Amino acid sequence: MKSDFMKRLLLALLLSIATPLAALAVDMPLTDVHGNKVNLSSYQGKWVVVNYWATWCPPCIVEMPELQSFHDKHAATDDAIVIGINTELIGKQRLLDFLDEYFITYPIFVSKPVQQSELGLIPGLPTTFLVTPQGKVVARQVGPVTQEMIEQFMQNFETQ
Repeated sequence: MKSDFMKRLLLALLLSIATPLAALAVDMPLTDVHGNKVNLSSYQGKWVVVNYWATWCPPCIVEMPELQSFHDKHAATDDAIVIGINTELIGKQRLLDFLDEYFITYPIFVSKPVQQSELGLIPGLPTTFLVTPQGKVVARQVGPVTQEMIEQFMQNFETQ
């Protein structure tokens, strides 16, 4: 009986610690293709779609028009943004040429190849995270996303 009480007390203590930690906003440093540095928190106040990708990844290329369309739609209202994080060792000019070829205008940042970020596990490419205006990661998709998928998730999340 005393053991059950101690287990419940320990569980309550762990939950009281874990809940505030889960509610903390995430942040991470970002370096754009030109070498400029910003933090993810600079986008707080809007939904942020963080997309990890590479130029050699066919599914990444397939989803780019969807991400661009989502970005263009929300640029007018400034309530959401797409940021791409290129995760390969590639020359600056080659990356810029690729972005120009595919008409990508959303912000692009660079990173070495990674399997883990401040946002979570990146088991393969593309991997996309959705961050709330408060800076909390609320979704992760491994594999291509569509504009409709992102919009639907945001709508469902906001009506909870």
